Amino acid sequence: MLDTLMAVRGMTHVLLIDHNGSVLSSAGLEHGLLKRELGLVAAGKAVIGSLQTAVEAAGWSELLLDLDGGPVLLTPFGPQILVTAFDDVTSLGRVRFAVRRLLNP
Repeated sequence: MLDTLMAVRGMTHVLLIDHNGSVLSSAGLEHGLLKRELGLVAAGKAVIGSLQTAVEAAGWSELLLDLDGGPVLLTPFGPQILVTAFDDVTSLGRVRFAVRRLLNP
């Protein structure tokens, strides 16, 4: 499943994280980056929760973080979160399209 996303031009790595913050699956991730990515997901979940409370939203569709190492897109997949990291924000449209095709076949 995640290998399909890795075939998208510009993709650097992909993770599927469960509701407890554990990695269910990954592709392309260097072992040394795992702790950083899990911290990023935890912080992202906190931001999402805070924003949902502030605007009284029941759900969310994605969160884009443009970091020094490249953009990261967090997308909900049921109770899980799909993390896609890619090379440049100019690739966002291509990445979004690939993620939507994967999650909604």
